[in-house]
Amino acid sequence: MTTDRLVAGLRAELREGGLTGSFLVRDLRTGEEVGIDPDLELPIASLAKVPLALATVDRVRRGEIDGAHRITVDPTDLARPTPTGLGRFRHPARIAVDDLVHLAVAISDNVAADTLFALTPPDRVTASLRAHGLRGITVRHTIGELNDTPAERLDTAEVHLAHVLAIDAGTRGRGHLVPQLDVSRANSGTARAFTDLLEALWTPPADGSGIHPATAARVREVMGDNLLRQRLAPDFVSDSARWSSKTGTLLNLRHEVGVVEHTDGGCYAVAALTESGVPAGAQPDAEALMGRVARALRDHLRGR
Repeated sequence: MTTDRLVAGLRAELREGGLTGSFLVRDLRTGEEVGIDPDLELPIASLAKVPLALATVDRVRRGEIDGAHRITVDPTDLARPTPTGLGRFRHPARIAVDDLVHLAVAISDNVAADTLFALTPPDRVTASLRAHGLRGITVRHTIGELNDTPAERLDTAEVHLAHVLAIDAGTRGRGHLVPQLDVSRANSGTARAFTDLLEALWTPPADGSGIHPATAARVREVMGDNLLRQRLAPDFVSDSARWSSKTGTLLNLRHEVGVVEHTDGGCYAVAALTESGVPAGAQPDAEALMGRVARALRDHLRGR
């Protein structure tokens, strides 16, 4: 099948499943790639935790932050509990910076991430990306700000109204009445930009001109520990393949970016950023569709 026919068919599948989005798969050995609207800019939700981890780990490596330094996190200070992690704790806890990085990426702990943002603010995280020659991802706000959406102000029975607003209140220029969904105000990026970031993490140059190998290795490690594996992982994990990734979820946004490493030496960066046109929070069929589309693109590239 030609690439054009494949992409057209996958677009149709996405539309039928109520999804639009930005996909890119890149062979990290050859540089060949195939995608669907890979330069479409979208709000990135918790994908911002990967650049945050990169900036934090690199500052630890340079001695600007002590990775063993323990920070007291008091969950009683939170305005509302978070879905998982430290925000569900009942008592204050002292957590080392290194361990906060693990929690922020491996279980997408929002409190851990915002504790790290207090050390390295959003503008400094973006500056870290630029210093490593990475463009197309901009971090503008913390995770606490990210999650202050209409969904948190509505009763459970009315949450679907927040999804209707997310779907219907956007503009052609990617603006939105909900600030966290407005690419000019939200943390934003593209599938291509995240694929570039993944390539920089998985293939750091030995001459030190890119991300330092030690920094890259630590970020790869925490991405490999990711426990949220309901989207792309079922299509990429096997006894002969390792999947390392980070998910992002906010209202009608469902994202995942990662790298699949095969025992035969194959290595592919995969980025899938999607928007749903269905006003519902739980959409397992949409998540399965994301995986099928990403797998089809990888299989096409691998078969060349």
